[in-house]
Amino acid sequence: MSTTRTALVIGGGIAGPVAATALSKAGIEPRVYEAYPGPSDGIGSGLALAPNGLAALDVIDAGDPVRAIATPVSHTRLSMNGKILALPGLADMPPLQVVDRAELHRTLHDHARAAGVAFEYGKRLVDVDEGAHGVTARFADGTTATADVLIGADGIRSTVRRLIDPQAKGPDYTGMLGFGALTECDLDVEPDTMTFAYGKRAYYLYWRHDDRRVAWGVNLPHKRYLSLTEARAIPAEHWLRIIRETYGEDTPGGELARRTTAEQLETVGALHIMPPVRHWYRGRMVLVGDSVHAPSNSSGQGASLAVESAVQVARCLRDLPDPGAAFAAYEALRRDRVEGVAKRAARINHSKTPGPVTRTMMTLLMPLMTRTVMDPEKTMGHEQRYRIDWDAPVQPEPTPV
Repeated sequence: MSTTRTALVIGGGIAGPVAATALSKAGIEPRVYEAYPGPSDGIGSGLALAPNGLAALDVIDAGDPVRAIATPVSHTRLSMNGKILALPGLADMPPLQVVDRAELHRTLHDHARAAGVAFEYGKRLVDVDEGAHGVTARFADGTTATADVLIGADGIRSTVRRLIDPQAKGPDYTGMLGFGALTECDLDVEPDTMTFAYGKRAYYLYWRHDDRRVAWGVNLPHKRYLSLTEARAIPAEHWLRIIRETYGEDTPGGELARRTTAEQLETVGALHIMPPVRHWYRGRMVLVGDSVHAPSNSSGQGASLAVESAVQVARCLRDLPDPGAAFAAYEALRRDRVEGVAKRAARINHSKTPGPVTRTMMTLLMPLMTRTVMDPEKTMGHEQRYRIDWDAPVQPEPTPV
């Protein structure tokens, strides 16, 4: 029988509210502590939730509220050098759901609040004290909070990860900055379809949002690392000039760039990928979401994996007698899966800035690739068919001999 009754959840983005809601469902009292002064609205651009991510949200009854704010995408295409090819998909899977990150934050936050989860803001974690019967979080404002366990859902620059392992590696920079926009545009863009486009100089993607607007995202090559704060300190007009120069000769990238205004441009900052994390937990502390696994945006699985892990850690704490046993089972359930997705995404990432010769070869091989190596069952089947059985009891990891 579990001895965990209370939990501190550090971070109020995506994984934090989901973990807190799942903990509440599991009979554990959570409290979320967010460093920002309020709900993290206005941070980030659009993201996609795969069928497995929506299925995990369904476990905590948050799937339908998220679908209500999302745009379904049933078809994907690849564009290069004027050629467009339909990509094969899993015919029996529901569509991707593309959602604005800020709206997703609000929806998950509101859902957690409705489930009775308490939130506190302006709480930047600086240190922890662990004891035999609990863990105490210390915040920058001088306050403290104590519970049975502490869950680090504090993102790719996680403080909790550093507290678990002071030697832990941070995220790797992909060499690209992210930007997004929702642009008023009458271009002929097919509905219900996302296009991955290899422009002449850089990669981008786009999809129709509604009858009068097209959403698009940019992976802009940039040698110098810029954090979100640093990138946003540079005027949007500056970034628009670079984006228009980079994508100006592409179709429809050039037109999308020219029609995007400074007010519409959303600056995301550096795009990262998290190398494998050595220690997922220590004592009464554990990591979920981007703090422990953040595949590059090429995976299309970042948010979905974060949701899955947030639900699974709650299951493990519900079913196993102590935090150590629960966290060991949680890592065993998750590590191979998330690291496999990260490796696939890393391979895609290397293709986003091809040179002229590589571009020519890719164009020639595109039709063959869509019929052979791009087998959706092999590349996506095991990822998108993953489902969490909430009612099934979690089994402890075998004790090493």
